[in-house]
Amino acid sequence: MSRLTITLSDARYKALKEAAAQRSKTIGQLIDESLDFYGIKSREDARELVRRARAHARLGEDQALALADREVRAARAARRKA
Repeated sequence: MSRLTITLSDARYKALKEAAAQRSKTIGQLIDESLDFYGIKSREDARELVRRARAHARLGEDQALALADREVRAARAARRKA
């Protein structure tokens, strides 16, 4: 697993630390969940999503990419409403 150093204001760091504690999570877990929420995936994960969509629906590459894009956008919208 990679490590990352970021610079935050003291107020933002305190808020992040408090939010993590309230959820019984580490700051790293909270950041990881946030990245998932925003649909930020590795290229490998994105390619796997497209591969599964193509295999399941027998779609061409352009169609599969369009389907994956719609699904990601729908999932993001659903999370925002929750």
